[in-house]
Amino acid sequence: MIVNSTEVQNNFGKYLELASQQEIVITKNGQAVARLLGTDKTVSFLSDRLVGIIPENADEDALKTERLLRQ
Repeated sequence: MIVNSTEVQNNFGKYLELASQQEIVITKNGQAVARLLGTDKTVSFLSDRLVGIIPENADEDALKTERLLRQ
C-alpha cells in the first residue's frame, strides 16, 4: 500500500494496525521516503538494499580478492 505522509500523520493508528498485515510505503511529494512493516515481516536494511546487486553464483573469495586489488 502506498500512502502520502499527510494521510499517515492524520491516521497513524489506522496505518499502524495495517502495518501488521502488509507493507506500507509512505510518500512525500510523490517520492517514497519510508516503509512501515510489521515486526514479523522486518528484514535487514542492508540485505534489503543488496538484493540483486550481488549475483547468486558469486564467488566470495574472488570478489574479496578483486576488491583488495582495487585498493
